[in-house]
Amino acid sequence: MTEITVSVQDGDKDVFAVNTSAGEALRKLVSNKVRKQTLAVLYNGKAMDLSAPLQEDGTLTPILVSSEQGLEILRHSTAHAMAQAVKELYGQDVKVAIGPAIEDGFYYDFDRETPFSPDDFADIEARMAEIAKRRQVIERVEMPREEAIAFFQEKEEPYKVELLEDMTDDTVSFYQQGDFIDLCRGPHIPDTSWLRVFKLLRVAGSYWRGDEKRQMLTRLYGTAFADKKELKKYLNRLEEAKKRDHRKLGKQLGLFTLSDEIGPGLILWQPRGAMLRKCIEDYWKDEHYRHGYELLYTPHIARQDLWKTSGHLDFYGENMYAPMEIDEVKYQLKPMNCPFHIGVYNANKHSYREFPIRWCELGTVYRYERTGALHGLMRVRGFTQDDAHIFCRPDQLEEEIFNIIDLNLHILQTFGFDSYDVYLSTRPEKYVGSDEHWELSTQALKQAMEKKGLAYTVDPGEGVFYGPKIDIKIKDQIGRSWQCSTIQVDFNLPERFQVTYTGKDGAKHQPIMIHRALMGSLERFIGVLIEHYAGSFPLWMAPEQARILNITDDQAEYCTAVYEELRRKGVRVEKDLRNEKLNYKIREAQMMKVPYMLIIGEREREEGTVTVRKKNGDNLPPMTPGEFADMVAGECAEALAA
Repeated sequence: MTEITVSVQDGDKDVFAVNTSAGEALRKLVSNKVRKQTLAVLYNGKAMDLSAPLQEDGTLTPILVSSEQGLEILRHSTAHAMAQAVKELYGQDVKVAIGPAIEDGFYYDFDRETPFSPDDFADIEARMAEIAKRRQVIERVEMPREEAIAFFQEKEEPYKVELLEDMTDDTVSFYQQGDFIDLCRGPHIPDTSWLRVFKLLRVAGSYWRGDEKRQMLTRLYGTAFADKKELKKYLNRLEEAKKRDHRKLGKQLGLFTLSDEIGPGLILWQPRGAMLRKCIEDYWKDEHYRHGYELLYTPHIARQDLWKTSGHLDFYGENMYAPMEIDEVKYQLKPMNCPFHIGVYNANKHSYREFPIRWCELGTVYRYERTGALHGLMRVRGFTQDDAHIFCRPDQLEEEIFNIIDLNLHILQTFGFDSYDVYLSTRPEKYVGSDEHWELSTQALKQAMEKKGLAYTVDPGEGVFYGPKIDIKIKDQIGRSWQCSTIQVDFNLPERFQVTYTGKDGAKHQPIMIHRALMGSLERFIGVLIEHYAGSFPLWMAPEQARILNITDDQAEYCTAVYEELRRKGVRVEKDLRNEKLNYKIREAQMMKVPYMLIIGEREREEGTVTVRKKNGDNLPPMTPGEFADMVAGECAEALAA
């Protein structure tokens, strides 16, 4: 073959000589405006450089710099430019490791005797800008793996050598710009002039290959965009995220504490945080009761044999705590609630008429997380799952999944999350169960989502070892995604624990088990809520709904009477009777994000009323304590009924 036919999405096509580059084909097939924004292409669905030779008939799709895939390529190329700048500035004493694109940016890991700090950012960014001005062509180079190992051994780059030694490919690819060359699959931008808008963000420590026994490296994080406006928007979002940091607000609002004396990753809930949890948990329990669930409570430990039967020791053992010996029997802290719910099921015989059986539990579990991965409420070692398990017949599976999705979205919306992305995670490489069961459960998840009208993305190979799952990632007020909800179909555990029911035919049958968590970890969900609302919670879940503020000591006795009346009527109220100026006490209440301030002076005491001030500064007409309590109850009921 000496000629090939290349087409583009709109139907235009032309004939080219074999090995014509993707860039040359673009020049004939797309407009100059599109070409100026194209940094790579998809050819027959495969991403490749503009310099890549085309060797077969196919369809060419431009990858624009502003697209999701285009930004990923741009950021990966910026990571290479950062590594090049570091090598030029600090010499051969710096060893390079890996530098991928990540969500919203990129990073690169370096081994340097003196770790980098933010003080180095200005010099590195200046050298990156200089590299961009050089317009260095970025070339793809291929060589045999053994030759590549020798090449990097000569360059004294041990991390590249180790990566190459672990590869099985006979030939490996590199990308070179000027004197800098890096092991990489690509694709990359055509030349360094595309590096126009970038920013280094932060520095962190990182163990080589995530192994705490290996070398500690310095990780430099950065980001890159197609234009300055997008970078400015992103940096503004980072600043807003700092203001919303749940660790900072959790301390300011008196919600939770972490203590090295207690242990890392173990949360101490303070009274205000405990009240916030109570509001959330009460709502969760009430909604589940309304939707046909029954509540369970189960222990925190179990015999080790239970986790052998369930398969958790084989598939999840590295995330479990070490066993403890009691009466010469080994026990372990639970990482999951599911085997306990099966224990409840197997305590009695069941008929097909009872299904579906829906059980839920706010069950505290314990999982080992590396110290470096712990992060406030978001990544902890002991947490409470809003867990539920549904036992059903095969003919009920699709409807039950639909009902779970319906309840899931309703609860998320009540908490203020209306925007989310949905993913279907399919069979992983390491799994248990028959292919038939996997296909049945995957199809049931698909059909339930389609029946609900949910758009979803397939996430290949990301299911759990016992079944496929639906994951829902909610978006907060500043556009960040958070993994919370999950729905999983399981044929495996019922089989392992010999879970059965008596069918219509009088024979024993195995039910299907659905695992689901709507909020996921309660700790993590509350962390997301804190950041979503910047600590200013809706009235129905605010740990302190109102604060009573007196003007002088003469009103203290009346303030106490109002306080006691409101508490009896169910209002979450506190009082500030300190001998301080009123404006000072108002500012403090606003800092604590209290929805209502009840101001009491001599007139209010005489008339038996309170003056109601909202946290935004607006005042409501005077009302009696009883009227205020009714107003609060009405607002809360309206929010929860929506």
